[in-house]
Amino acid sequence: MRLYQQLVLFMLAATVLPLAAVGFLLLSRAEATLAARIDAEQRAQASSAAEAVGASMMEVVEALARSAELLDWQAASEDETQGALRLLYGQSPALSVVLKLDAEGRPLGTPVFRAQAADGHPAFSPDSLDKLIRSMPVQTLRGGGKGQAALGTAYVQSDDGRSAVAVAVKLADGERAPFAVAELVLHPLESVLRRRLGEGQGRIDLVDEERRVLASTESERKGQVLAPELSAHLLGPAVPLAEAVRSFRLESPARRISVARVPHGMRFDVLVTVDEDAALAPVHAMRRTVLMSIGGTFLVLLGLGALFTRRLNVRLTEVMRGAEAYSRGELDKRVTVTGQDELSELATTFNRMGEELEAARGRLLRWNDDLRVRVDEATAELKAAQAQLVEAQKLAAVGQLGAGVAHEINNPLAGILGNVQLLMLDRGSSDPDVETLRKIEQSAKRCKEITQNLLRFSQQRERAELRSVDLNAVVRDALSLTEHQLRSDGIVLTSVLSDGMARVRADPGHLSQVVLALVSNARTAMLKSPQKRLTLRTGEADGIGYVEVEDTGKGIAAHIRPRIFEPFFTTKDVWSNVGLGLSVAWRMVTEANGSIEVRSEVEQGSCFTVKLPKA
Repeated sequence: MRLYQQLVLFMLAATVLPLAAVGFLLLSRAEATLAARIDAEQRAQASSAAEAVGASMMEVVEALARSAELLDWQAASEDETQGALRLLYGQSPALSVVLKLDAEGRPLGTPVFRAQAADGHPAFSPDSLDKLIRSMPVQTLRGGGKGQAALGTAYVQSDDGRSAVAVAVKLADGERAPFAVAELVLHPLESVLRRRLGEGQGRIDLVDEERRVLASTESERKGQVLAPELSAHLLGPAVPLAEAVRSFRLESPARRISVARVPHGMRFDVLVTVDEDAALAPVHAMRRTVLMSIGGTFLVLLGLGALFTRRLNVRLTEVMRGAEAYSRGELDKRVTVTGQDELSELATTFNRMGEELEAARGRLLRWNDDLRVRVDEATAELKAAQAQLVEAQKLAAVGQLGAGVAHEINNPLAGILGNVQLLMLDRGSSDPDVETLRKIEQSAKRCKEITQNLLRFSQQRERAELRSVDLNAVVRDALSLTEHQLRSDGIVLTSVLSDGMARVRADPGHLSQVVLALVSNARTAMLKSPQKRLTLRTGEADGIGYVEVEDTGKGIAAHIRPRIFEPFFTTKDVWSNVGLGLSVAWRMVTEANGSIEVRSEVEQGSCFTVKLPKA
């Protein structure tokens, strides 16, 4: 048998046959993996669609509840009540009618609706009022408070086949309080389902407990009842919400279906259905491609065998070219010579030499890169240490100057304050000079406060009085002192305190002063902001406890952010407290081996984070 024939048989046995076996095995695994991925994506799509449907419906329910809670329904006249119902009707274009019911579920007054669709609201027929009222048993809400809302059961209007659900909102406190009932049309949810489906295959249906299709990406399915074999796999009301998503497969035709329960206590399910043949079409196409590739590979091997026999004559030329390439420094060049003779051994020796030379050059280049990186890191650390040293020296110099100035001012200031108070005691309240003396007293006290801040900033103890501190308690105590003032300025205060948080090691008095200083700065920054929202958070991460003070104020420009902890530096529109608040806070935190981090965006707000080691 000739060498060419032996080569063809060997390559057929060693390459084509194993390749075919491995290819079909991989295709089977790929098909199973793709099916599992389709199920996972379907479950995620069903869960996402259920969340979107629930959010869309709850948005309307919450809007109705908020609007109803703001109005005094008991004191309203008939015209005012009618206007209030029109206000509820305008909360969403998905509402077709709004009416008022008494505690027994009987209509009061005239319902608000439109006989013809207009302004996005669907048309409504008064003949459907009884079905709307029966679908919402308002007696179950008697024990609730004003603004409490609930959804009734879904139903289909007989006149136009439109699916809808009743929404009831309690209008006052007490068991005999009236209700507002609205009809929420489910047709707009089809656009929500289409957005969740996107450009993908299949369809998405929204069904109720009676297995009726309330909304679908295929509008013609609306109002249909699901087949029994499909209904048997749907979720029941007793299934927990955390487990309310599943996937299954049906035959004739082969379909893959995922179902998810709509959250917020709604008794609806979302079904995502995909045709299996369409979903697995890439795997089927790949199988055909593999078969064609195997045939093409066999033909290619036949041609390559012929070419290989001809290349035996040029083996020596390949070895010579490899040697010349190494002499030019092309160390990645390899000599391609096969066989068991001396020529193949020489080619192997050349290749091994090239690999060793290339590896040595690679190691040298990596050493050079590592050295450059380490030099850059050391330079960066040196610059950071130098910046900290300059800041510490600056604060120390200002502290010494402040201590001297404060001590020199305090003595004459005490005399001024004492004499003014004696003069005020000698004069009656009707004396025209009393107001002038009071202003002198207030100015003297202001100077005293400034000198006290200077002294506090200049004080440096050899050892801070650190102990275990409840960070949440410090935040609550600080808010108790400033909460009234913040709310009187129209600031919405939110505190998010982490439960079960470990204690930190700090000076409790200093830590309270730091929180108060940050809250005061946030308040000042939001005085002219259109949105005034202050948020305090506590938490811990990687052995560090932290408290965040975030505001929606005017923010801090990037070019002045490095200077905010400098003494006497301030960005306040009204200059006060001589710019020592953040400087003192920085010193107190650093004495406790902590740090203060700042994030800010101009006209968007700032966030100061105080980090302290856990006790």
